[in-house]
Amino acid sequence: MSNLSAKDREVAFRLYLLLAGLFIASLVTCNLIFRKFFIWNPFGEEGFSFEQSVGILPYPITFLITDLISEVFGAKRANQVVFAGLISSVFVLLIITLAGEASATAWSPVTDGEFNHVFGQTATAVGASMCAYLIAQFVDIRVFHFLKEKTKGKRLWIRNNFSTITSQFIDTFTVVILLCFLGEIEWSLLWILVLNGFLFKVLVAIFDTPLFYLTTWLVRRRFKLALGEEVKLY
Repeated sequence: MSNLSAKDREVAFRLYLLLAGLFIASLVTCNLIFRKFFIWNPFGEEGFSFEQSVGILPYPITFLITDLISEVFGAKRANQVVFAGLISSVFVLLIITLAGEASATAWSPVTDGEFNHVFGQTATAVGASMCAYLIAQFVDIRVFHFLKEKTKGKRLWIRNNFSTITSQFIDTFTVVILLCFLGEIEWSLLWILVLNGFLFKVLVAIFDTPLFYLTTWLVRRRFKLALGEEVKLY
């Protein structure tokens, strides 16, 4: 653990809060925008196409952030952010449910029908997403720190990618299975959605590796951390 000055500890704490805020914002956004689906053709019109909910766009960011927090601040801090994200998502769900029960005025720009069409299935989606989310995030943190210990703090790319890829498969498979059981998605779409979601997240995990390296390098340089050393906030 790194012993920081009071000033550096304050800077480190602000960084931790920033990462936690970005994590919660990304997670809540996923659950709010999930009902729109898109097609992405990264390999051209004749290549493999990804058909996924736009909710998948910010979701890989949550795993990058928990890996960053795990690397810099340790597993305990990463677990705290995961729980904070869960509580925040449940709170947002309660507010949306309350808003849905309130009748729209005659002059309201958004009618009850329009509001329920966009947010009406949020409770089901959040329930399935949270189950998958909890399992995947804790797997991600455990695998990350297991590999960090085995590699003695070296080979960042191994623990960043393998922890994320493992947890992303668990998350994708679990949430699609749950949505199929709940009747939100047809069973015929099960494997294509699992494959699309998992491959998309693997590509993002690979592409975010340089960002993970750059960020951890900047943090180690700023706080004079040895490789594998963590910041002790208090």
